[in-house]
Amino acid sequence: MNLQTKIPLVSQEPKITYASEVLLLGSCFAENIGAKFEYYKFKNLINPFGILFHPKAIETLLWMIVENDQYTEEDLFFHNENWHCFDAHSTLSNPDKNQLLVDLNTAICLGRKAISSATHISITLGTSWVYRLKALDLIVANCHKIPQKEFSKELLSVNDIVESLQSCIHLIRSINATVGILFTVSPVRHIKDGIVANNRSKSHLLTAVHQVVDTSTKVSYFPSYEIMMDELRDYRFYEGDMVHPSKLAIDYIWERFYHTWISEKTADTMKRVEEIQRGIAHKPFYPQSEQHLQFLEKLEIKKSRIQKDFPFIQF
Repeated sequence: MNLQTKIPLVSQEPKITYASEVLLLGSCFAENIGAKFEYYKFKNLINPFGILFHPKAIETLLWMIVENDQYTEEDLFFHNENWHCFDAHSTLSNPDKNQLLVDLNTAICLGRKAISSATHISITLGTSWVYRLKALDLIVANCHKIPQKEFSKELLSVNDIVESLQSCIHLIRSINATVGILFTVSPVRHIKDGIVANNRSKSHLLTAVHQVVDTSTKVSYFPSYEIMMDELRDYRFYEGDMVHPSKLAIDYIWERFYHTWISEKTADTMKRVEEIQRGIAHKPFYPQSEQHLQFLEKLEIKKSRIQKDFPFIQF
C-alpha cells in the first residue's frame, strides 16, 4: 500500500562536491537548506543581505553586487531606535548608522566574491506580494515595521516575475558565465496574506519560474514546495504555527535534495563531518573525567585529519 504521493526527481548535473562553492539567496527556506550546507561544511554563503522574500528584492541585491555599488547615508533611515535599509532584512539593522553602512557594503563585497567563484547559485522565492513605499514609489525588500499606511500592497504578475528572474540570471552571468542556477519555491505559506492570496502568490511564482527554466540553459528547478505540499501532506510535518516546516520536514527535503544534487563521492566526508559535529555538540556529565579528556583528544585528531584533506573546513 502506497500512502504517499512521491514527486519524481531527476538527478542533476554538475553535482555539488566539497570542491563546489554554493551561494544561497532568498526566503527563509534558503536559510534552512543553507544551514545544512553549513553543518556539513561545504563552501557556502547564505543571504548576505538577510532573508529576501520576493524576486524584486533579490534582483535589487544582485544589481548592487554586480554594479559594485555602495550604500551611503542617503540610503538609510531611522526608525524604532535603529537605522535600516529598505533593501535589506532587519537582521542587518543597527543602532549605529556607520556600522550598518559597513555591514551593507561588506555584504556587497562578499556577494560579488561569492558569485564570481560560485559553481551553484540557489534562489528560493517566497512570495509574489510586494510592498511599495508611496513616498519614493519604491518596492522594498522589508518594511521594517513602518506603518502600513505608508505602503501600497501589490501582487507581481507572472510577466513581472519572469522579467525579474531573467534579469537575475543576466546579472549573475555577467560576472560568472558558467555557474549553474537553481530556482525553488519556498514551502512556507504566507498566511498573513490570507490562504487564497497565498495560493495566488505561489501560483504566480511557479508559473514564472517554469517559463524561465524552460527557456534558459544551466537553469533548473527543485520542487521543495511540491514535496512539502504532496509528499509531506500532514500537519505533523509543520511547526506549532502550522506554517513553517518542522525539523523533520526540512531533514526530509534535504535528503531529497541530497540525492538529486550532491555527489555520492561526498558521502564519506559528510559522515566524517557529522561525526565531528556530534562530538562537538556532546555535553559530558563529567567534563574533567579521564574518559572525556580522551574523547576530546580523539575529536581533535579527527578534526586535524579532515582539515588536512580539506583545509577550508573549520569547526
